[in-house]
Amino acid sequence: MNVLIVEGNPDLGVIWKQHLEGMGATVSLVGSQEEAVLALYNNCYEIIVLDLVLDFGSALAVADFASYRRPDARVIFVTNTSFFSDGSIFCHSPNACAFVQSETPPEDLAAMVEHYGGLR
Repeated sequence: MNVLIVEGNPDLGVIWKQHLEGMGATVSLVGSQEEAVLALYNNCYEIIVLDLVLDFGSALAVADFASYRRPDARVIFVTNTSFFSDGSIFCHSPNACAFVQSETPPEDLAAMVEHYGGLR
């Protein structure tokens, strides 16, 4: 399974990447909207782990582009804010499958990737 992580905090992104690779996933880690769009142009992903608040660009733009370029890719949004805490992210992003806090334990996030992406 191919996973794209779009996370502005490289330390957190590396932790997630290592957990997913340990489960057998092929993982690309990028930190901005521009890098995410380039990755989506060049690779097919089953799951995108996407920080809702990017320092460089818009997470919703990434999710929107993914729904066009890779319509089968599902998005797990992560955040350390209360934006969309009412669940409305699922109205704004049709490819959203989960919405969790950035502090979610890496093994729990990996389990969600496994569940939604079919990693076996």
